[in-house]
Amino acid sequence: MKQYVAFLGSINVGGNRLKMVDLRDALEREEFTGVETVVASGNVLFTHEARPSEGLSEKIAYVLREYFSIDSFAVVCDRFQLGAAIDNNPFAADGEDNLVHTHFLEQSTTQTLFDAMLDAYQGRGPERLALGDDMVFIDYAEGVGRSRLTPGFLERRLGTRGTARNIRSLRRILDKMVV
Repeated sequence: MKQYVAFLGSINVGGNRLKMVDLRDALEREEFTGVETVVASGNVLFTHEARPSEGLSEKIAYVLREYFSIDSFAVVCDRFQLGAAIDNNPFAADGEDNLVHTHFLEQSTTQTLFDAMLDAYQGRGPERLALGDDMVFIDYAEGVGRSRLTPGFLERRLGTRGTARNIRSLRRILDKMVV
């Protein structure tokens, strides 16, 4: 058995309300063990037989759809992948932990789409952005709530859905994962 974290997209926002206790119960019925939710925004720690992250992502999306009628997605990472998502964020060293985010992508995007998104956003806000492997690193310098860099804008421009977590939350989740 291996420990993973799943970051669920669009949970407890936009009408997709879900009690974490109900999510834990549903995942346990589908052979996930050691299920623990971290805050009510769709962060789930669990253990499962080792398998590719894509297979686990699909299985969690199935649970959300079948048990709760929620069309969402999950990005699944092991401890090593989560640590890399934190360490590779170029803004983590000099940005504020609550403003620096990793925006995990459901699917890969291209450098061309990322560059076009940067061009389209030019002059609209002070955010700093960088493309990583299946993620976008963002420093919301003046706050997420004030930003014009919305999830919808990112999705339309990058051609894939995503879900973001700030560095503070990611570090807290990493600390909960077993070594």
